[in-house]
Amino acid sequence: MAKSPREKLLELMSGEFAVHQGSPKPMGATPMRSGINFAIYSKRASSVRLVLFYPGDAESLLELPLDPNRNRTGNVWHIYLQGIDPRVEYAYSLDLKPNPKPHLHRFYPDAIMLDPYAKAVTGGEAWRGDEKRRTSAWPNPRPRRSLVVDDLFEWELDQPLNVPLADSVLYELHVRGFTAHNSANVGRPGTYLGLTEKIPYLKELGVTAVELLPVTEFEEVEEPRYNPKTKERLVNFWGYNPISFFAPKSSYSSNPFFGAQVREFKEMVKRFHQAGIEVILDVVFNHTGEGDERGSTTSFRGIDNDTYYMLDPDTGRYLNYSGCGNTLNCNHPVVRNMIVDCLHYWVTEMHVDGFRFDLASILGRGQDGSVLANPPLLENIAGDPILADTKLIAEAWDAAGLYQVGSFPSWGRWAEWNGKFRDEVRRFLKGDPGMVPDLAKRLMGSPDLYRSSERQPYHSINFITAHDGFTLNDLVSFNDKHNLANGENNSDGASTEASWNCGIEGETSDPAVLQLRQQQMKNFAAILLLSHGVPMILAGDEFGRSQKGNSNAYCQDNEISWVDWRMRKKNAEQFRFFQRLIAFRKLHKILRCERFADDPTQSNCRIHWHGVKLHEPDWSYNSHTLAAHFFGASDRRHDGHIFFITNAHWEPHEFQLPVLGAYHWHRFADTSLAPPDDIARPNFEVELGNQTTYVVAPRSVVILVGK
Repeated sequence: MAKSPREKLLELMSGEFAVHQGSPKPMGATPMRSGINFAIYSKRASSVRLVLFYPGDAESLLELPLDPNRNRTGNVWHIYLQGIDPRVEYAYSLDLKPNPKPHLHRFYPDAIMLDPYAKAVTGGEAWRGDEKRRTSAWPNPRPRRSLVVDDLFEWELDQPLNVPLADSVLYELHVRGFTAHNSANVGRPGTYLGLTEKIPYLKELGVTAVELLPVTEFEEVEEPRYNPKTKERLVNFWGYNPISFFAPKSSYSSNPFFGAQVREFKEMVKRFHQAGIEVILDVVFNHTGEGDERGSTTSFRGIDNDTYYMLDPDTGRYLNYSGCGNTLNCNHPVVRNMIVDCLHYWVTEMHVDGFRFDLASILGRGQDGSVLANPPLLENIAGDPILADTKLIAEAWDAAGLYQVGSFPSWGRWAEWNGKFRDEVRRFLKGDPGMVPDLAKRLMGSPDLYRSSERQPYHSINFITAHDGFTLNDLVSFNDKHNLANGENNSDGASTEASWNCGIEGETSDPAVLQLRQQQMKNFAAILLLSHGVPMILAGDEFGRSQKGNSNAYCQDNEISWVDWRMRKKNAEQFRFFQRLIAFRKLHKILRCERFADDPTQSNCRIHWHGVKLHEPDWSYNSHTLAAHFFGASDRRHDGHIFFITNAHWEPHEFQLPVLGAYHWHRFADTSLAPPDDIARPNFEVELGNQTTYVVAPRSVVILVGK
């Protein structure tokens, strides 16, 4: 027999029910000893109602109007409900009467709004297409609501790992895409706990941190397009369209009900920390999933539109620096406080180790969209005492053309995705002329970009590929993007990737082309992992994952985006190459310098440049070769000599080798050689018979170590 509203309310009560004034702090829904305090900001609203729901019900259980005199302090509305348990769902209904500027103040009194501070959101428990989670009791999609959760969790002795950034090797992955493929062979595919089943693999590879694509609640079914070939509806797979900043995505949880997704996320972090691997979140504070004036209203727009968004004051048009329809008003004091509160929550309650800020240049724009010289938000984050040990990584550009790589406001604190490293290394190995001087700067950790802002090599996050663009395999297999499956007539994605297909576009059985592609991928890996700075690897690149030439797979929840674990066995030699490069990097401190090698006060890590002849690097426009001698101040083991040679020319070149005295050169890697000679186990390198010269094959990289 169905329960009556009274029975449902009694079920949610833990004691005598009573309504009290409440407190304006903390924001959000906060469980206390005998009840829950609710607090929400709205400067413009003239009336606010708190709406309570029994979990899963379509109709509200209780609606409580907030008295603007008794339940309001400044611009914060608040109420305390005694005798109610955290399991309750809630939302707000707000109105403004009269509304003098309806184009700016968009209130919808007949709709309910999510709490911007909600720690969990219901209504998205099943990922679209995942029919196993859909039942008559939990249909999906259903209305989104905020859920009160408690923060109780047995962390045991878990603490931040605080791996020095200079010693880090980052690994970017998608929580669902990493284990959704049948070949992943995990018990809970596509979930936080499913991801933990791959921890042994990540340990074997040797990475120190996973960087997770967005994990806060977003609406994957908002994408209106269809695959023109399969007629399959496309989805927002990547998740760069948040509807909540605090709530972990429920459909990434093996148990998404009653707040269990929060506990499962914590369990995931705890297991990664036990394995010595940090967790970094990709956070999207530049826009929300509400879009422009045509988009849905789920929270911010219906609470205080002109606080949360940058607007044209005359027309109410959303300023669109994000390319996603709206731009979060990050440097409004209220929004700024919300973002900092959010970062505090993920660090203190969820134990994450760092953040990568999507389109971070937007965080430096003022409320009118202008670029600020000293953005308050970025300064607050950089100087925040709670975040003092937290890794902060900026994507230092936005969709409106602002590009701040090397000039991102930093106060010596922010690291950056180094887009110039990606572009210039790609162009060098492709064979473009004039790239040797730029390659040298990137190998040094980009002093030309970071020294002037009092930053060091480890502030450069070096990468060749990321979620946005070609995979490493596709980078050497396609000249052009092949994005027709995205339903935009191949118009989406970057117009150029500085890629080279090695002679044939796409799949081929030509052994010479396949061998060259494999060699080029190893060349990219060698430059990435031998460069000063912090390397970031895209998930699956270490064994040749392909997206079939799709350079913008944001909407592909299928085998285009999923990691195919069968490639791990098929391309075992490539995995071995990545694995040994990572181990070699960890072994040699001179590859992980904390100061620039040309700093006159730096004695533990130096670089001398050479060409085919010693001390004669060829910086000319037509040069395609460079040699770098990395060495330390002492002859201590693993602090000695590394000779790195790269030849992007289509002809072989004989390089002179530095004389080491009592030390001899040993070959660690030569990408032109067939396995297993292409790379040695660290500490088991092969001594060279010729200690004076080495012939470097066309389009290859050689790494020698002095022993």
